Amino acid sequence: MNNVIVVTFSTLDGVVDDPDGSDGTAAGGWAFRYGRDAVSGDKFELGAALDTGVLLLGRRTWELFAKLWPSRTGEFADRMNAAAKLVASRTLTDVGAWTNSTLLDGDLTEEVRRLREERDVVVIGSVGVVHTLLEQRLVDEVRLLVFPSVAGAGRRWFTGAAEFELVSAAQRGPAALLRYRTAR
Repeated sequence: MNNVIVVTFSTLDGVVDDPDGSDGTAAGGWAFRYGRDAVSGDKFELGAALDTGVLLLGRRTWELFAKLWPSRTGEFADRMNAAAKLVASRTLTDVGAWTNSTLLDGDLTEEVRRLREERDVVVIGSVGVVHTLLEQRLVDEVRLLVFPSVAGAGRRWFTGAAEFELVSAAQRGPAALLRYRTAR
């Protein structure tokens, strides 16, 4: 069976909101303060999942990425741009701004269950999507790139109880990549 893998940048206090500062929140930009190298490349160790899986993005994340990624080049950017992308949105009607993007048609959880039978599903950011998938127990793995910052306020991925098993922990520049499997 394939996996639903959720990945995000996080602060020490679990905030996943506005890591690049583009939302203009008071504590925003906390991940990008450490420089481009701290956030660039395959920091989440997605590897082949980018080539054979599908990226699942919420509207806000997709809109931000669709502005940034198409003009980027290099090995990781080329893989991100070539990856299949599924956009969960109730308001978008056109996702042609970023190649290989398709609007999710139908129920989010049903589509994720179907896709997971065929290939890995990688959710990047997209707090609302992650909340839904966690509630439905559809998340198999969580990869957090935790930065040594405390935001004090902001949206978090986890709003309820959940159990995970640590798979690995590794330093990635100023951050730590924490990989967890869902405890079942």
